[in-house]
Amino acid sequence: MKYPAIFTPDPDGGYVVTFRDIPEAIAQGDDEAEALAEARDGLVSAMDFYFEDRRLVPRPSVALPGERLIGLPASISAKVLLLNEVVAQAIRPAELARRMAVTPQEVTRLLDLTHTTKIDAIEAALRALGRELQVVAA
Repeated sequence: MKYPAIFTPDPDGGYVVTFRDIPEAIAQGDDEAEALAEARDGLVSAMDFYFEDRRLVPRPSVALPGERLIGLPASISAKVLLLNEVVAQAIRPAELARRMAVTPQEVTRLLDLTHTTKIDAIEAALRALGRELQVVAA
């Protein structure tokens, strides 16, 4: 998942980075390279708000002229897809655990950005929700 970002020059130097689709993500850097690194970190950190509140993460929109695409790590992107499906279907973690034949704690870890999760587990959770995870190299 790649989100369009706006790099705005700061009058005091450096850049401020904002995201149209993820208003919670704001970053700043003293130069373009630092602003880019901070933008990636800020985007990942902003995902915490959506996971904590169990609300839909907006899908990335098409970049407008002058915007740069900032990608989420694949592991976070997969968890975002899972969260969005859980929210869209109004499925409680206990129900997903029942469908997957795992403990509710395992589902809680699937929906935790700080917990490392194997992609196979996310794929199994999506399958239990009637969805298929597809990985495409572009």
